[in-house]
Amino acid sequence: MLGLAFERKEKTDLNSEKFFTMACWFESMLAVAALLLGWLLDIQPYADLRFTETAALLGVAGTLPLLLIFMGMQYLPIPAVKQIKNMIEGSLGQSLIQLHWLHLLILALVAGFSEELLFRGLLQPWLEKLINLSAALIISNLVFGLVHAVTPLYALFAILTGLYLGWSLDCQGERNLLIPMIIHTLYDFVAFLIILRNFRKHFAQAD
Repeated sequence: MLGLAFERKEKTDLNSEKFFTMACWFESMLAVAALLLGWLLDIQPYADLRFTETAALLGVAGTLPLLLIFMGMQYLPIPAVKQIKNMIEGSLGQSLIQLHWLHLLILALVAGFSEELLFRGLLQPWLEKLINLSAALIISNLVFGLVHAVTPLYALFAILTGLYLGWSLDCQGERNLLIPMIIHTLYDFVAFLIILRNFRKHFAQAD
């Protein structure tokens, strides 16, 4: 979901290089936190991470619905949706404007891996030990939505996206964390490219 490092970001004087470094460090610390908490809770967050061709294909295919929704939201004439679009493009676009597409891919990879390791690799399995599978899926993604709560509508979108990612974890009948990691990474990467393109377009028009 575009990475926790910038969901609450306001206007800043940080240049793109510093922002990239700080965002990567922040997201990386989420993976470290997942491993430390996993050790304390006796859960291996990476236990269900397996690299298979089927999982990779499902991850790529599973990204398409989210991207279609994201692209569709670019044109919805709804004030609350426009507010989110303008807010993200204004703050995130400003920080990404000097970055190469490879930086965006690295940032998406770090965010996709770290956030999924924490939420789908640790939190969801831990809750499943305490309560039933459905409740664990719902509660873990309520938390996912709350930490992405830029606005109430965006929080709802994050919750629904989290539920989709949680479902994708078991979509092939055998749990594999690689699937939501690929979906999360590809979604963030393409979203970064679209946000940056729109910001540069508006920036050029302003000049």
